Amino acid sequence: MAATLLPAVAIILVSGLVVQLLAQRIRVPSVVFFLAIGLVLGPEGLGLVTIDTFGDGLETIVGLSVAIIVFDGAFQLRLDRIREASTTSLRLVTVGAVVMFVGTAVAVRFLEGVTWELSLLVGALLVATGPTVITPILEVVRVREHVSSALETEGIVNDVTAAIAAVVIFEVLLLDDLGVPATVASFMQRLGIGVAAGLLATALIYLLLRYEIAPEEGPQAARFLLLSAAIGSFAVAEVFAAEAGIAAAATAGIAVGNLDLSYRETMEQFGRDATLIALGFVFISLAALIDLRAVVGLGVGGLLLVVAIMVVIRPAVALVSTIGVEKFTLRERLFLAAMGPRGIIPASVATLFAIELELAGNDTAAQTLLGTVFVVILATDVIEAGFARQIGDRLGVTPMRTIIVGGGRVGRALASRLENSGEFVVIVEGDEERKIKAEELGFTVVLGDGTEGDVLRDAGIEDAKVVVAATGEDDVNLLVAQIAKTKFGIDDLYAKVNDPENDDAFESLSVTAVNAPDATAFAIENEIERSELAHWMYDPGDGHDVQEVTVTSNAVVGTSIRDLNEAIPGGCLIAEVGEGPDAHVPDPGEVLEYGDKVTFLGDAVAVERAVKRFHPHE
Repeated sequence: MAATLLPAVAIILVSGLVVQLLAQRIRVPSVVFFLAIGLVLGPEGLGLVTIDTFGDGLETIVGLSVAIIVFDGAFQLRLDRIREASTTSLRLVTVGAVVMFVGTAVAVRFLEGVTWELSLLVGALLVATGPTVITPILEVVRVREHVSSALETEGIVNDVTAAIAAVVIFEVLLLDDLGVPATVASFMQRLGIGVAAGLLATALIYLLLRYEIAPEEGPQAARFLLLSAAIGSFAVAEVFAAEAGIAAAATAGIAVGNLDLSYRETMEQFGRDATLIALGFVFISLAALIDLRAVVGLGVGGLLLVVAIMVVIRPAVALVSTIGVEKFTLRERLFLAAMGPRGIIPASVATLFAIELELAGNDTAAQTLLGTVFVVILATDVIEAGFARQIGDRLGVTPMRTIIVGGGRVGRALASRLENSGEFVVIVEGDEERKIKAEELGFTVVLGDGTEGDVLRDAGIEDAKVVVAATGEDDVNLLVAQIAKTKFGIDDLYAKVNDPENDDAFESLSVTAVNAPDATAFAIENEIERSELAHWMYDPGDGHDVQEVTVTSNAVVGTSIRDLNEAIPGGCLIAEVGEGPDAHVPDPGEVLEYGDKVTFLGDAVAVERAVKRFHPHE
């Protein structure tokens, strides 16, 4: 066995790591490549990986890998991020999960004609999405914070509940047929054991980090303790109840991730690296075990099930989870409805259940279970995950970003004003205390040096339309502007200039420079000469707005200002037309041309409506 295991493991690990680099390069979720490699290596392909490759250790290998992945995903899930989409997140893991469970079970029952017990088992398994598929999607589709928070929360929590529910249904209903009350009791018992083990691991980690058992090796100790929390909590819970370990890893991840940690950055990086290794290994391994004959054997019923889940049930989940939540736009609701790929949990648990069913002599149920689960995994991963970027671009949920380098008072104030105007702002800050302070105010913050290309990439500069250098050092701001312009091709650049003598250096790079003395003088002059107008324009909490837009609508091109009154909502007016030295207050007879710059002033809602009419793609 060792002679075949070593090359198989090496091929899986190396191909998994290479594929993730390729996926990042071409911006396609890595899970699609994992599936392809698994099918090539499996019995249906080269035959290098089979059910016998790992022997009796398959369950342990998969379990520990899943524990690391779930823990890392939960570790990143800060409570302030959950609050970004608290109502939707709560609905996704409660009523949404129930809708998916019941809807899938009913569809399996009537489309495939299997027993209710097997239908409920498949329904429970397919509730799970999970960080194994959601994280790769969010790496290439940069959505707003409340959308990503909802998807991540759903993936982590539903992984836990789906795994436990599936085990309980399998053991209590399918094998022993003990009834619904025993099923509910067993579910709550496993969940309680998992939560308790996770909290125990968190308490131990907190004490060990607080009292610094190895102060001279602080960062390394923190990394080791992080891995210990993931594996240890999982193992302890599994000793007492099968699949309680997933709940333990998730609980420990969320709890540890929300502690005030000294080495958070190094822990996050280590956790991410460990997850990348585990993710590639376990997904390729399980994909290699997909029985395509079982999938094909489902026939038309299997295809109809895929359609029902993707076109009916998942959109219903998105609808009930976002209805009445104003923060989610229609396009974001549609994106949520389209993102329900299935990951490691249904694949791994279904594989283990199928083995047990075959040992019990129930080959038909085993093949139906595997075929049903894997046909949904294949379809949702290839279509929803594989085309996630195209779906996001088509729906317009990948907003262009405004990146502010510098999370001090000026950077935070600017971020607040821009977000109140509907912009998607990311702050880059190198000081951890300032980062935390900005996050507490609700901003998206990337910790790192804004003069480093990798840090700017992490902030999403490749999707940015504006970069603002707002640190307290002019040489840093100048370097940020140079990198953004020359390396990433950003033309819309702004900089805070602390010393007015440096204005020329910024202007030579075509950077719009705002020096502190002039800005302060301008603000004071406005207070003296036109205080009411200044307060009206600059108070972001009063529901007023001023927006500049480029005319692209054929409905307004060639029309005079006088004739455009019906196209301009009440409570809004055109304050200015043109840009630079040509900007002016328009006469009633002036005719707008395609590409003209128009500035609207008025109530925020009216301004937003006017902008959409004059520039439909804004």
